[in-house]
Amino acid sequence: MATERTEALLERTDPSFLKSCNTTELQETGEGETMAPYLMDCRRKQKHIFRQLCVVVDMIQLLAGLESVDQLLNKPCPQNPGNKARSAWKALKAEYLERVQEVEGMISTLRDRMEELQGKRKTLETLLSALQIKKEECKEKERITAKRNQRAEKQISFQLEDSIQAAQNSMNACDLQFSKLKDEVEKQQARISDWTILRDGLQILVNVTHRNMAYRLLSVSSSELCLELLPRAAEISLEPLRVSITMTTSDEFHLQVFQRTAGLVEEAVNGRLRQVSAALVEVLERYISQGEMLSEIQALHSRFAIDWCPAEKLLIFLKTATAVCHLRVEEGYPSHGRATLLSVRKDGNLLDITDLQPPVQHPVLTEWLEFLSSNPNI
Repeated sequence: MATERTEALLERTDPSFLKSCNTTELQETGEGETMAPYLMDCRRKQKHIFRQLCVVVDMIQLLAGLESVDQLLNKPCPQNPGNKARSAWKALKAEYLERVQEVEGMISTLRDRMEELQGKRKTLETLLSALQIKKEECKEKERITAKRNQRAEKQISFQLEDSIQAAQNSMNACDLQFSKLKDEVEKQQARISDWTILRDGLQILVNVTHRNMAYRLLSVSSSELCLELLPRAAEISLEPLRVSITMTTSDEFHLQVFQRTAGLVEEAVNGRLRQVSAALVEVLERYISQGEMLSEIQALHSRFAIDWCPAEKLLIFLKTATAVCHLRVEEGYPSHGRATLLSVRKDGNLLDITDLQPPVQHPVLTEWLEFLSSNPNI
C-alpha cells in the first residue's frame, strides 16, 4: 500500500522541476548576464530536490521490503545509502575538475604554440621580403654585369688588335734571340765535351776505388753516378750501401746516401768535385762504425717482422697483427749502449711491461725479440 501511494505521488510531481534550464537559449538572446543569479538559484533548488528524491527512492525500496509495521519498528536503522553515491559523485567531480585543468593546460600550451607559430610566420615573411629585395638586387647586378661585359668585349677586340701587333714584334725579337741561342748552343757543346772528359776521368777514379775498396757501379749518366760500396776488409757481414753522386756545373758534387735495408739515416754531402773520394771514405767509415748493430738488425729482418727507424734509434717488432713492441737502442750499442723495451701494445691497449725481461742481464736485440716472440702473454 505504501509503495502504491509513493508511486502515485511521483506521477503527480511536475517533471519541469527536474529539468535543467536551457542556458543556451538565454545566451543567444543576450540575457545570460541578468539571468545568472536566477540560474544559480535554480541549480541549488534542483540539487535539493534531487537529494529529496533520492531519500524518497530509498524509503520506497525500504518499505517495499517490509511485510508489517512491527518489522519497521523493530528493524535497526540502515546506513545512509546516499554516502556511496555522494562519494562517487565527489570522485567524478574531482575527476571532472582535473580534466578541466588538464584541458586548460593544453589550451594554454596550444596558445603558446600558436604564438610561436605566429612569430615564425612573421620571421618567414621578413625573410621572404628580404629575399625579394635580394632578388631585385641580383637582377640589377645582372643588368650591370651585362653592360660591363659588352664594354669588356669592345676592349678585348681593341686589345686583340694590339696583341697581334705585339706578336709580330715578338716574332722579330724571337728571330734575334734564336740567333743568340744558336751561339749559346755552340758554347754549351764545347762545355759538354769538357764534361765528357771530366766524367771519363771520374770513371777511371771510380774503377780504381772499386778495385781497392769493393765498389760496384750501378749506373752512369752524364751528371750522375749510382754505386754500392762495402770495404773488402770488413769483418762483419753488411749489406751494400747505396749512394749516388750528382755533379753540378760549378765543379761541385752532391752525394746522397740511401737507407734501404742498410739501417743508416739518409743524408746528403756537398763539396768540391776533387773531395768526392774523401767523402766516400767518410761515409763508409761511419757505416762500418755501426756495423755490429746494423749487421744484427739486417739479420733480424729475415727472422722477424721488424721496422728500423735509424733517426730515433727505434726498432718496431710486429709480433702479430694486433701486438706491436717498441724497443730503443742506446748510442754505442752493443758495446757501450743497451737495448731496452719501451712499450707493448696489444689490441690497441698498452700492456704492463714491468715484469717483461729476458733471463739474461743485458739482453741484445736478438735476445729481446726471441723472448717477446715466445712469451704467451703478448
